[in-house]
Amino acid sequence: MPKNLQIYSTSDFKFKSPNENGRTFKENSLIKARYFSKKSKMICLSDDSGLEVDILEGAPGIHSARWGGKKKDFAKAMNRVFKELDKKNIDWKTKKIKARFVCALTIYWPDQKPINSIGKIEGYISPSMKGSYGFGYDPIFIPKGKKITFGEMKPLQKYKIDHRFKAFKKIKKFF
Repeated sequence: MPKNLQIYSTSDFKFKSPNENGRTFKENSLIKARYFSKKSKMICLSDDSGLEVDILEGAPGIHSARWGGKKKDFAKAMNRVFKELDKKNIDWKTKKIKARFVCALTIYWPDQKPINSIGKIEGYISPSMKGSYGFGYDPIFIPKGKKITFGEMKPLQKYKIDHRFKAFKKIKKFF
């Protein structure tokens, strides 16, 4: 990575966010990267990520943040996951409900082809919210091969295995 890299966040600018109307994480990541790159006239790295639950046909998926309502209340979103699972199978808490976190990253710069990567981590839905680390759906996601949720893992433990880390590992050679 270059030694004199200047990093900005979208909050450093007065741009409104684009309408994320893609059908996949990859499409939404590209929409954001293209939009902010063109607005700022800079190279942009964008992320779109969320939780997919197999028995819910991949929901909440690209709508993961929206399940928390306008205020992005993830306690509300996690309770919605539990309610949807109750509708599918009242005994779901006694089963291993397959799920995954997905992260799509896009590097976009003017006049060049965008670069994408996808990172995934497979796991299961916890029968209850556990832990106060992380954010989003972390308290209900147990990674495959682990006995605790992302919400119970210390940040460094989680960041070495999560979906964003996997996506970034694939794309970092372009920096």
